[in-house]
Amino acid sequence: MSRIKIDLPDKFIFATEIPLRISDINYGGHLGNDSVLSIFQETRIRFLKKFGYSEINIEGSSIIMTDAAVHYKSQGYYGDILLVELTVDDFQKVGCDFYYRASNKTTGKIVAIGKTGIAFFNYESNKLTSVPEKFIQLIQTLKNQK
Repeated sequence: MSRIKIDLPDKFIFATEIPLRISDINYGGHLGNDSVLSIFQETRIRFLKKFGYSEINIEGSSIIMTDAAVHYKSQGYYGDILLVELTVDDFQKVGCDFYYRASNKTTGKIVAIGKTGIAFFNYESNKLTSVPEKFIQLIQTLKNQK
């Protein structure tokens, strides 16, 4: 079986710490695969909130997830604190990709990397919308810092 390959961009523009809760742990005693996307979503929500956005309102548009890929690198355990980094790339007319890297804060070991395809959406018209130009400009500004 061929493996999913995720090519991470060079620069991440946001980072947050997320402690692993007991509900994130599966019967094998480590981070469950079902929790990884929730951790990525929490990171995305924190990122958006920092700039006054939400998943329901980015310059008047909402976002929906079109696809997701996760590549597990190592195990995470109850009580570990993950440093989850995020960046946005691959802009298209109606969407972009959010990339994530989750590492154990103590050891630095990467636990998982991932990518979610995001489309911009108008719930009133029930149609896709263009990526807001102000959002693209924000991402470009953040990538050009430091």
